[in-house]
Amino acid sequence: MLGFDLSEEHRLLEQSVREWGSKEVVPKIHDLDRAHQFDPTILPKMAELGLLGVCVPTAYGGAGMDYISLGLASEELEYVDTSLRVILSVHVGLNCLSLLTWGTEAQKQQYLVPQARGERISTYGLTEPAAGSDVRGLQSIAEKKGSDYFLTGEKQWISLADVADHFLVFAWTDAEKKRQRDPSGLTAFIVERGFKGFSSGTMKEKWGILAGNTGYFRMDEVRVPPENVLGKPGEGFKIAMFALDQGRYTVAAGATGLIRACRDASASYAKERQAFGVEIAQHQLVKAMIAQMESDYQAARLLWLRSGWMKNEGKRNTRETSLAKWFATIASERAASDAVQVHGANGYSDEYPVGRFFRNCKGAVIYEGTREIHTLMQADYVLGYRQDGLTRCQLPAYVPSE
Repeated sequence: MLGFDLSEEHRLLEQSVREWGSKEVVPKIHDLDRAHQFDPTILPKMAELGLLGVCVPTAYGGAGMDYISLGLASEELEYVDTSLRVILSVHVGLNCLSLLTWGTEAQKQQYLVPQARGERISTYGLTEPAAGSDVRGLQSIAEKKGSDYFLTGEKQWISLADVADHFLVFAWTDAEKKRQRDPSGLTAFIVERGFKGFSSGTMKEKWGILAGNTGYFRMDEVRVPPENVLGKPGEGFKIAMFALDQGRYTVAAGATGLIRACRDASASYAKERQAFGVEIAQHQLVKAMIAQMESDYQAARLLWLRSGWMKNEGKRNTRETSLAKWFATIASERAASDAVQVHGANGYSDEYPVGRFFRNCKGAVIYEGTREIHTLMQADYVLGYRQDGLTRCQLPAYVPSE
């Protein structure tokens, strides 16, 4: 039986995030964006709404909502600004859900609980200066001395790099497998900012998502105890790919929100602006661009909702989430470009938000799997070259709180 109605809980979440964003963020996001300034006061406010642990079970400090709720929150946050959704992607999608699925009970109590409550902020450290899509090209190493690991390396393009307290970091623990580019030599570690030898900095030269904090961190012989290994040694690649399944889901839902923002801004402007004696909304080619935004929004929303439903059911959804991310991010790029076009010369001015939408949309076509990576993935699924098996740990199905 198919059903497309959101629950009352879903509607309330959607409404509360929408109202909060409109009241607390919209009035200042233009100035924050132009100043390249991250507002740290956003984080405790998101925690108050329960967003920083939205789909984490209440037993671990979260709001106990389902995975569709994570998608709804992502869509509403990116409708306001991409920087807000990025927080949810790295903190909840990439980090918290990895700890929930792969972590020991002690790790969950020590790290997941305060993260879900918003008392600590977390992020994800995979990308390096010379390694993005090519995970096997990572250079960070974790040398074992006695029972402890000593991590050395640099991570780049890390969201919340200068803000987060906890980092999920991937490094080689097997030198021979590193030489062979065998990913079973990678291990995942929980690293705290306060660990000796850890340092971070902010990247200043990016031209999109300017109200977000993006940076790098370096590790110089950072000592990490064995109890901070997430999963088992050698499971790092599997955990990294698992995390990306969850992060890509939030990116797909967020890009859907950006399409809607472009649609709404374009429709509003088209009914206000006149050319050739009529509202430009009366011109067929303007209508065509707005119609494309609507078509893309509706399709993108259905794709991420399907992924969310599969997560709720405990079904493997790598293929479906890849498709949702691929479609929504490309569609958001088209919508943002057309939104600027609908606004004409004004679209080239920061007086209107569509220029910010255009700058923000491009990142999602690149991170968490470039459009080229997802193109190949989708073709390989159809051709039968790629099949997804079960890993040792699976994202837990949603169980409603009593």
